[in-house]
Amino acid sequence: MCSSSLKSPYRKHCDVYKSFKFSYISDRLYFAILCQKPKSGAANSHYFCIDDELVYENFYADFGPLNLAMVYRYCCKLNKKLKSFSLIRKKIIHYTGFDQKKQANAAFLIGSYAIIYLRESPEDVYRLILAGSVSYLPFRDASFGTCSFHLTLLDCFHAINKALQYGFLDFNTFDVNEYEHYERAENGDFNWIIPNKFIAFSGPHSRSKIENGYPHHAPEAYFPYFRKHKVTTIIRLNKKLYDAKRFTDAGFEHFDLFFADGSTPSDTIVKTFLNICENAEGVIAVHCKAGLGRTGTLIACYIMKHYRMTAAETIAWIRINRPGSVIGPQQHFLMDKQAELWTEGDIFRAKLKGNRKIAVTRILSGVDDISINDTRNRRMSRKDIELYSDEDETKCVTQGDKLRALKSRRQAKAPTASVLTWLLAMLVSTLCSIVIWWIVCGSLLPSLLFCLDGLRT
Repeated sequence: MCSSSLKSPYRKHCDVYKSFKFSYISDRLYFAILCQKPKSGAANSHYFCIDDELVYENFYADFGPLNLAMVYRYCCKLNKKLKSFSLIRKKIIHYTGFDQKKQANAAFLIGSYAIIYLRESPEDVYRLILAGSVSYLPFRDASFGTCSFHLTLLDCFHAINKALQYGFLDFNTFDVNEYEHYERAENGDFNWIIPNKFIAFSGPHSRSKIENGYPHHAPEAYFPYFRKHKVTTIIRLNKKLYDAKRFTDAGFEHFDLFFADGSTPSDTIVKTFLNICENAEGVIAVHCKAGLGRTGTLIACYIMKHYRMTAAETIAWIRINRPGSVIGPQQHFLMDKQAELWTEGDIFRAKLKGNRKIAVTRILSGVDDISINDTRNRRMSRKDIELYSDEDETKCVTQGDKLRALKSRRQAKAPTASVLTWLLAMLVSTLCSIVIWWIVCGSLLPSLLFCLDGLRT
């Protein structure tokens, strides 16, 4: 069935695809699902597809949403097409195929464009992409096994909209090359979640080395970037793989808030984390082992409290910045904490508005041997304390280990492809040289020598 808003030039294709239209750019921008590639050279239409150009790099069965760099590159591509003199009289049609996962990511991109540049509301955009009874797969987390939490396109659209509203997202200042450089494992594996407030990064190691294909970085590797961007506070959530004094001696505050890989934090840890972040003078860099599950969960708590975003919106925003974040039970934990964190945030803002002094005490100091297991935390149950033992992480390969290995492996694909391309080019060049030499030596050279011998005689 074809969308009722479709103009006559497309009616002959109604048996081929479903389509909807954005109306805010002189009726020029369309999104379509096609069962076959359209013919090129149409007089009044320009088709383009990003299904094989902007591709999500999965950990397990996760497939989106696409990251912030891809959103940026897509928006630049679309703006260029819309401003192109050669396309000025043509309808711009972003089409996708019948792969449901790629459909969802394509819809996410054009929907995000509409929110960022056309100032459409998330609800209006979502209604448009559902035109013609189209349905889209919900996104899932990076856990291994059955998915128990669905992240919808509408959640992602609300996340983009809130990010614009709160200043998290500004493509006028966004540095896509920096984003793509530092997200790579060999360059530090970190991402900004909130500009000038939070960096999520993979846990440093005692020394720089490559282990199971994953590059580990010593604390000192991060110092130049952290100093340049006013990072003052480091929060570690995993077991100790480096001496915290290496950060504190360099002038950074350092806090330890241990809880088990793949688990959820206790109320004490959440309150302590929020306490630290609300008192930090500069940017806070948070890490666990992979910088995805535990890290994303606690940063999400701060966002929910201070920006009143829903758990789903928050998870969506964090994953758009750092794919793979917030895993398994951590998703449901954030849903359960939403109402409580909203209430705490309302109280916090009410006190600020009333110019009352907020009594916030720093519970932990930046000393390596102080942890959340301190006997002063009377409210912690025995079960809670057992979660913070780091013995489990030393005895086996944890979720963080697996995620880091997968990330390193998938990011190595691109350079490998480049090497293979180079080798193929060299092989072709060599074969061409051999053929040319054979032609010269097998035919031209003997003839030339014969002529020269005749002249000599």
